Amino acid sequence: MHFTSERRLDDGVLAREFTLGEIPGTLWTPESVAPVPLILMAHNNGLPKGEARLVARARKTAAYGFAVASIDAAGCGDRPRSAADERARADLRRAMRAGEPVDEIFESFVGPLVEHAAPEWRTTLDALLALPGIAGPVGYSGWTALGIRLAVTEPRITAAGLFAGGYVPRAQRAEARQVTVPLLFLLQWDDEGNPRQRALDLFDAFGAKEKTLHANLGGHTGTPWFELEDSNRFFRRHLT
Repeated sequence: MHFTSERRLDDGVLAREFTLGEIPGTLWTPESVAPVPLILMAHNNGLPKGEARLVARARKTAAYGFAVASIDAAGCGDRPRSAADERARADLRRAMRAGEPVDEIFESFVGPLVEHAAPEWRTTLDALLALPGIAGPVGYSGWTALGIRLAVTEPRITAAGLFAGGYVPRAQRAEARQVTVPLLFLLQWDDEGNPRQRALDLFDAFGAKEKTLHANLGGHTGTPWFELEDSNRFFRRHLT
């Protein structure tokens, strides 16, 4: 892991850009002399680690006392996308404009994103936990499809906060029954891109004995900011 820049922000959080092979990432850490727990924070369906809402969440979470890391995994952010990904994105835009069914297009697009992203997140986790000042346990926050895969395949993740937005491939819907870590599931009731009943069915399928659903009125990007405070309290219960 090679750090390429470092900035002390006005909230006391230290933001450091890094590269790990071909993987670019950002690490936010609080002012602390003791090792702190780590939260992996991923945005939905290929949006970049520098997206404004993710950065705001990361900074507030780091100020709360956690190390927070985000990466641009394969096909995400500014990283190169395959010709198949570009075709799927174009087909998706065309189908949505035409009001056509989009499930199979999402499947062909989001499924490979998850398959390629999960190994890079695990590689990043290995490197982050080797740094001084960062310790387990580890939490995950963000993109539901990737969170399911990591919660099932990465035993170091001990709690997960998932946003019920975007398409969840069939493989991850099946894997949901294997998710047994404590879970906080955020649902926007009027999310135009996420059928409500499908999200409720997914919540029901999770195998966790402790799982909580928070539902709020509004569209996809309308999650109230007070949910971030609740999420931080959730992680504090399970990571400290």
